[in-house]
Amino acid sequence: MKKPIITLILGFAFGIALMLMINLLNPQAVSSSDMPSDAPKEKKPLYWVAPMDANYRRDKPGKSPMGMDLIPYYGDEGGGNDAGPGTIRINPDVVNNLGVRTTKSIRKPLHFEINTVGYVAYDEDKLVHVHSRIEGWIEKLFVKAVGDKVEKGQALYSIYSPSLVNAQEELLLALKRNNKVLINAAKDRLKSLQLPQSAINKLIKTRKVQQNITFFAPQGGFVDKLNIRQGFFVKPAMTLLSIGDIDNVWVEAEVIESQISHIYPNLPVSMQVDAIPTQSFNGKVDYIYPTLDAKKRTLKIRIKFANKDHRLKPNMFATIQIHHNEQQPLLLVPSEAVIRSGKASRVVLALGEGQFKSIEVKTGRKSDDYIEILSGLDAGEEVVTSAQFLLDSESSKTSDFKRMNHQDEQQVPTATVNGIINSIMQDMRMVNISREAIEKWGRDAATLDFLVDDTVGMYDLKAGMKVKFTFEIRQQGFVITSIMDMGEK
Repeated sequence: MKKPIITLILGFAFGIALMLMINLLNPQAVSSSDMPSDAPKEKKPLYWVAPMDANYRRDKPGKSPMGMDLIPYYGDEGGGNDAGPGTIRINPDVVNNLGVRTTKSIRKPLHFEINTVGYVAYDEDKLVHVHSRIEGWIEKLFVKAVGDKVEKGQALYSIYSPSLVNAQEELLLALKRNNKVLINAAKDRLKSLQLPQSAINKLIKTRKVQQNITFFAPQGGFVDKLNIRQGFFVKPAMTLLSIGDIDNVWVEAEVIESQISHIYPNLPVSMQVDAIPTQSFNGKVDYIYPTLDAKKRTLKIRIKFANKDHRLKPNMFATIQIHHNEQQPLLLVPSEAVIRSGKASRVVLALGEGQFKSIEVKTGRKSDDYIEILSGLDAGEEVVTSAQFLLDSESSKTSDFKRMNHQDEQQVPTATVNGIINSIMQDMRMVNISREAIEKWGRDAATLDFLVDDTVGMYDLKAGMKVKFTFEIRQQGFVITSIMDMGEK
């Protein structure tokens, strides 16, 4: 009995071992009924694309013109619902290989800088011009050259003036007669001629007329202009010399028209000059001029800097950073997330599950690290900060660049066409133009009234001018957004 039983056991074991060996060698030999009915099917790429050029496509793996491996593109992988035109899906492995990084848009205050240039100048509040109120000859000049340092009360020049001699004699005559009215009148005349009080006191004490009178510096500083020499004959209309104090200096700079709203007095300012590259000077906006430069469309501002060590010299060229700390939270994205082109700015949204979409945004102020988003994006949305150019190129082939469910961002019809101005209504900001046909809309040539957008100047427009203009169709009618003079008809 034992022998048949042993034989049966050995045969059963051999059969099991044979089945295991067959399964290992040929997994497909297992019946399809043993496989789960919901097993996912293997997805096939629609095509392969070059990592750095979305226009280079092939129907099989290979190398790009730059020698890089082509990346498979799957039209429907990643799952999730379609987010509209321009939405692309990419295999998660490919996302990792591309080095795609994302971050969320956030709201926070923005620190940004306005960069400009300017020139160091004297503090004009402390710039003194010295005039003579009498005619005469410069007998002696105590300052010799522009740039000489002078102290307050230091002798500048001595002058011989016949009218000043006569005024002294009148005082002596009044003193001799002991007439107080005449004495006071003579003193007042000498003071009006700017005779120093020390000279008047000496005249009263000695009772001798001084032929040469010395005049002194009204303030300390440096000689900025010197228009006289020893022996010159001078008149009251002449500026003899100028003295500038450089304990504080001004820097006049210009900002462009679009930056005016961000400038106000007492904003902190940093400045560097080429002559002292290792030092940064700190000042503040002191004054904002009331008018713009009509040609350059810039606004002049004045910045004040302390200069006790006199290292800053007038006429030095300076680079300036005006620091602006926005107190209100703004919607911000990293600077590298924004794709800027000539017509618009875009960001690539990360929609999740391998889905991406390029959308148009309107940008505002910017710092070194962040850019303000005015429209097109909401706080907390995920944007791509690396490899976004490839994703944007692929998405833009079919994208409308508009956000789903954003009814306020519907595309505005616009056209550019040539025409001739017939009449101008300045008060209504309206012009009547005979325009050419618009082929893309199938519209024939016509004569119409066009509104002019507030951002477009009308002062240079005139009847009979041939123009090329761009207009949009808005609720209020046809609105011109730009216009260019092409010469008269």
